[in-house]
Amino acid sequence: MSDAKISKTLPPKYSAMIQLKPPTERLFYLITLSSGFLLALSPFALAQEDTPDAAIAKFNWFQAIILGMVQGLTEFIPISSTAHLKVIPVLLGWGDPGVAFTAVIQLGSIAAVLWYLWSDLSQITKGMVTAIRKSDYQSHDFRLGLGIALGTLPIVFFGLSMKLLIADLDNSPLRSVEVIAGASIVMALLLALSEKISSHKRNFEQLRLQDGVLMGLAQSLALIPGVSRSGSTMTSGLFLNLERATAARFSFLLGIPAITLAGLVELKEVVDMGLSNDIIIPVIVGVISSAFFSYVAIAWLIRYLQKRDTWVFVWYRLGFGLFILGSIFIQFN
Repeated sequence: MSDAKISKTLPPKYSAMIQLKPPTERLFYLITLSSGFLLALSPFALAQEDTPDAAIAKFNWFQAIILGMVQGLTEFIPISSTAHLKVIPVLLGWGDPGVAFTAVIQLGSIAAVLWYLWSDLSQITKGMVTAIRKSDYQSHDFRLGLGIALGTLPIVFFGLSMKLLIADLDNSPLRSVEVIAGASIVMALLLALSEKISSHKRNFEQLRLQDGVLMGLAQSLALIPGVSRSGSTMTSGLFLNLERATAARFSFLLGIPAITLAGLVELKEVVDMGLSNDIIIPVIVGVISSAFFSYVAIAWLIRYLQKRDTWVFVWYRLGFGLFILGSIFIQFN
């Protein structure tokens, strides 16, 4: 499979919307439009009688749509969905949505990436089954699938460890805005370094088992808010000299098990809370919103990275981190 095979498009009307501007301008247009939409409608959201706090039951349908949009637009673009889901609701006065709600609406992102990469997943799965039957363990599909499986283990191990060892994870210092700002800046610098020194020569057919393991280790860093799962895996992929679109494509495949497991674990906790309308409606609305905007973001990013570099994300992450630090400085002075 060549990277050309992944240049799938959205339905014509959505594709036309994305193609209105050159690639770099499109990203700023998308982010700026989303931010402006949030700020413009925030009085409406804050005017709702049931102003939300961190509990899922306190969110209304409008806020769930917005949080799903933020999740969808930032999950696969390397700018950290966790950071934006923490910072934007706080700026709007909604409070931190918390780990549970954030993880559950990620299931919408999983639905989108499964839809978009279904042909890749089908080929890898069929290739693994064929390789096992023939004992052909050097098969590219087998080693690719094994790399994804092994690459998922670090984030599962560290994620479970954090859940068991850190009391009240939602309110722990690990989820503070200071940590988010620092992580965003550090990852921006690492992405810049990887962009500079990478040869960008290795394509999808040249992926190796160790690529999955190494990118999986990098993926576990995303447990720190502000790091970005896609950002850490794409950055490590560039350090491994992968083509930009190949790094993104494999990052998406590698993220499927991890995001799915996290979402299902938290979904169980939501179900245990009791599925009243106050809980189930915001969850369903958030998942649907997340799925739609995730698909738009995936389709856009793959096309963008086939022709462009990642510097726009470097500058955005630097600006995002510095904006948070500046806001903290002003608040305490």
